[in-house]
Amino acid sequence: MSFKRNPGGPARDSKTKTGGESEEHNPAVRACRKSDEAIVVKKPANKMAPVAMAESVERRASAKGNPTTAPEVGTQSPTQSEDGLVRIRAAARKDRTMRFNNLLHHLTVERLWKAYEHLQKRAAPGVDGIDWYRYGEALIQNLTELHRRLQTGRYRAQPVKREWITKPNGGQRALGITCVEDKIFQQALVWVLESIYEQDFLGFSYGFRPGRSQHDALDALYMALTVKKVSYVLDTDIQGYYDHIDQNWLMRFLEHRIADRRILELIKQTVQAGIVDAGQWQRSEQGIPQGAVISPLLSNIYLYYALDQWAHQWRERQARGEVYLIRYADDLIACFQYARDGQAFHWELAQRLKRFNLKLHPGKTRLIEFGRFARDNRKKRGEGKPESFDFLGFTHVCAQRRSDGGYTVRRITIAKRQREKLKEVRQWLKRNRHLPIAVQGRQIARIITGALNYYGVPGNLAALNAFRTEICKAWLWALRKRSHKAAKMSWDKFKRIVAEWVPKIRVIHPYPSERLHV
Repeated sequence: MSFKRNPGGPARDSKTKTGGESEEHNPAVRACRKSDEAIVVKKPANKMAPVAMAESVERRASAKGNPTTAPEVGTQSPTQSEDGLVRIRAAARKDRTMRFNNLLHHLTVERLWKAYEHLQKRAAPGVDGIDWYRYGEALIQNLTELHRRLQTGRYRAQPVKREWITKPNGGQRALGITCVEDKIFQQALVWVLESIYEQDFLGFSYGFRPGRSQHDALDALYMALTVKKVSYVLDTDIQGYYDHIDQNWLMRFLEHRIADRRILELIKQTVQAGIVDAGQWQRSEQGIPQGAVISPLLSNIYLYYALDQWAHQWRERQARGEVYLIRYADDLIACFQYARDGQAFHWELAQRLKRFNLKLHPGKTRLIEFGRFARDNRKKRGEGKPESFDFLGFTHVCAQRRSDGGYTVRRITIAKRQREKLKEVRQWLKRNRHLPIAVQGRQIARIITGALNYYGVPGNLAALNAFRTEICKAWLWALRKRSHKAAKMSWDKFKRIVAEWVPKIRVIHPYPSERLHV
């Protein structure tokens, strides 16, 4: 066996002094010698000279020492996990018929952590009584255990706690409160499923989709009503939509794109976990819980197969004139050039939804004459002004521009909702009139700022100013009721308080034509 000196430099005597210090006692030298391979064994080839060598021998470094390159990234790493969703999006976009059979491994611990941070911190706890802060006390252990149960098939969704909220029309709506752990899983799963279905959803669907909001749907409707050939509007509403979703149809729809039986089983467990109402558990064989994190995406998937694809094909193949569709969740607005198209679509839509256990609300679904020619046509027939319709918090009215008298659409805050909000503010001021003015002022500023951020569109300033004025009157009444001394508060003094705390009304959202550069 032969030996070879390391070519890193000339050999030195161990007793040679460097800077007055021996090599053995010099830390720098010892550090270099520790990682330096002084002698490397050379394995001879199978055949040596004078016969030519059969093969060369690969030089091997010793096993001791730190690696010179970083270790390979594992499949569950954050970087590859994010790249995995990118590849899913690309594959789903390329092939609209592809079924994905390996999705569960994308529910990583890091994605679960992001889902936890994405949740609302002050949300009410579910049936287990654990809120966001309590779950985060042992976050790493909880998420690791959740990830292990998801990957091993031991995860079980907990029932949804049902709470009833009062609707503006006086009725009640069931709201489901999910446990924190179920919310984390559902949010992580939503991000994975969105990578697939966002490539399939059609352009006229706006509800609960990333990068889209209510104002995108409102702007699309405004442009259709003011620029396109629209003379009739079908205002629709699906009666009790979330409560009447057929779970069997939902699972069949999901199987069009998802072949991973583990993901399908997790979704099935989620929608069939049951409901706890007033302490009593109820089986959920129909519908999905309204208020759960995953429910908006599942509802969009259901309507994509039950409504969107059919409606798009209908307007392409059967409509005689122009047809424009705008859907936000279960609210659909269909705009038509001809009344015959609107009537035919209305009838066939009811038949289509009936097939999937859905029904149009008879009192909220109607075809009205609306558009640039509606006023003149109704005037010739001796009828009144064109009817208005409500969509996403605004009442849409046929109006005239002040500049040239041309046709436009005016969007006004729904009066009933504004009255309900004023009633709520008055009750709050009555209960909290003892609080300092600064505390009351910050709360009122939040309320008016929130109204401005949503309802601050051109043409709605009069309604917003009336809303602001009524709130100021209610606040003055509450301040004057604080004591006998406060009852003498003058209007000039109160105006200074209003100027300090109450924001002024202004337009937040420009005209859609300006925003879209049309």
